Amino acid sequence: MSDHVIAAGSSGAPLDADVEGHADDRFTPLRDLFRENLASGADLGGSLCVLVDGRPVVDLWGGWADPARTRPWRRDTLTTVWSLSKTVSALAALVLIDRGRLDPDRPVAHYWPAFAAAGKQDVLVRHVLQHASGVSGWDQPVTGADILDVDAAAERLAAQAPWWPAGAASGYHLLDYGHLVHGLVRAVDGRSLGAFVADELAGPLGADFWFGLPEGEDHRVSDVVPPPAVDLPLQPGTPAFRTFTGPVLRAEDTWTRAWRGAGVGGAGGQANARAVARLNAVVSGRGEVDGIRVVRPETVDRLFRDPQEGIDLVLGIPLRWGLGWGLRQPGTTDYIPEGRVAFWGGWGGSIVTADVDRGVTFAYVMNRMQPGLLAGPRTVAYLHAAYAAL
Repeated sequence: MSDHVIAAGSSGAPLDADVEGHADDRFTPLRDLFRENLASGADLGGSLCVLVDGRPVVDLWGGWADPARTRPWRRDTLTTVWSLSKTVSALAALVLIDRGRLDPDRPVAHYWPAFAAAGKQDVLVRHVLQHASGVSGWDQPVTGADILDVDAAAERLAAQAPWWPAGAASGYHLLDYGHLVHGLVRAVDGRSLGAFVADELAGPLGADFWFGLPEGEDHRVSDVVPPPAVDLPLQPGTPAFRTFTGPVLRAEDTWTRAWRGAGVGGAGGQANARAVARLNAVVSGRGEVDGIRVVRPETVDRLFRDPQEGIDLVLGIPLRWGLGWGLRQPGTTDYIPEGRVAFWGGWGGSIVTADVDRGVTFAYVMNRMQPGLLAGPRTVAYLHAAYAAL
């Protein structure tokens, strides 16, 4: 698709100059909302994508890639998608589960023997994927720079003791989720998580998603714009305190070549809405996208079985975790449609939903971050506008 402004629909009318791409006519309210947020400055730059049965019915981008408004957000612009990265890390694990290389109900140490250290011999693969391993961050001392050596940082996690009994509760694996999945992928496959995703998922599906962006692609990156600072009232010594400080990571820390190239699977993916939606369409398509079979339907069905439920020890709210994705929790994530919908959001308001019952995938990726623990108001408004059109 070229970068000129088009509208896919019966009218063929051009969109506003700040919004490019295409949207079927029924999604005009979603397109207009995006345009309004870009015009007002609520959004600086970003992208929206809606797939129905794998077919793009919305693929929009617009605004600016920098606060000085010197670089337009283009069709191939990338940014740090924060915890949307976790859905792609989980998808890599799901592929290995489908192939019989990983069993969610076997100990991590069965595949990665070093992980048995310090009392973690009973931590299951399921516990890692459902944020219930007891290893939600790194013991001190640790800095943001330390986690960029993914192999070394994974081995540090393997050596340390858990912060709570595995499976007793979830505790959001804020930054180390991808390191744990990387350790499993490396143990059973030999490749890094980033190489596995490139070879087995992003490459075959044509998704412009990167764990470990080559330096030659840096010109396409839009650095995130940090949200207002918020003081979290955390009790020292708790899993929440230890996670959010182990390590402390500022949004500005992602403005570096080192971050982009590291391949941090819990927060460092470089992508846009189209790429994130394309990969998560494996779930909403029950394992298949555009005739490409990635996993079996029954493997996707496993995602929704035996969720981890309760008050999350790190985020402090009731959550339901499927096998790698969040599931709708009444009272906490009511903005997520009912049914078999796997989802998760990224710091600042990005989101992806993979709706198995309706065959719909929705993704929103932007650079101007919103405050809030989970989805921000723009996020919810876009998701509701997309579903209203359906």
